[in-house]
Amino acid sequence: ILADDMGLGKTVQAIAHILTEKNAGRLTAPALVVAPTSVVHNWQHELARFAPQLKVLMLHGAERSGRFDELAHSDVVISSYPLLPRDIEILEKQPFHLAIFDEAQYLKNARTRASEAATKLRVTHRMALSGTPVENNLSELWSLFHVLLPGFLGDSRRFTQLYRTPIEKQGNVQRQPHLARRIKPFILRRTKDTVAQALPPKTE
Repeated sequence: ILADDMGLGKTVQAIAHILTEKNAGRLTAPALVVAPTSVVHNWQHELARFAPQLKVLMLHGAERSGRFDELAHSDVVISSYPLLPRDIEILEKQPFHLAIFDEAQYLKNARTRASEAATKLRVTHRMALSGTPVENNLSELWSLFHVLLPGFLGDSRRFTQLYRTPIEKQGNVQRQPHLARRIKPFILRRTKDTVAQALPPKTE
């Protein structure tokens, strides 16, 4: 989970990672980007700007069904959370080297169609981008890890017994740091304060 504060360039970091994999010869299958509908065109624009050498396939709109045969020949495939469940029968047949879930709080409920579809993808590496991986309760964290690292935090019931109930309802001061230690190796987070020295002056 790349959980940098908003505005610190999570999209560009993810694109740089895809490009690194491509240049190293590891991108032997496409990278899949799943994003909210409102930002899919931003992904297309940023990829064209920062990685024009990558072949990008945009699966958006009614005409997308005519482009499914291009999946295996693309470097990056862009889809959206509403379309992922609709297209999952096609997408689950295509192996992906990497899946990037942008604004991954869209996956915070494991019972949604988007979350269920995400777990069906055949992916070697999974990455989530979210400045707010937990907004309301710890079940959101479990749902995210259920997509990224299935089984790492146990099943939902066990996770509730071990962490949610002790932390949220009983105020157990030992379970919270225990959970934090478990997930720490899988979360990268910078705040604006930590990188303020490196940022250019604000432009209005």
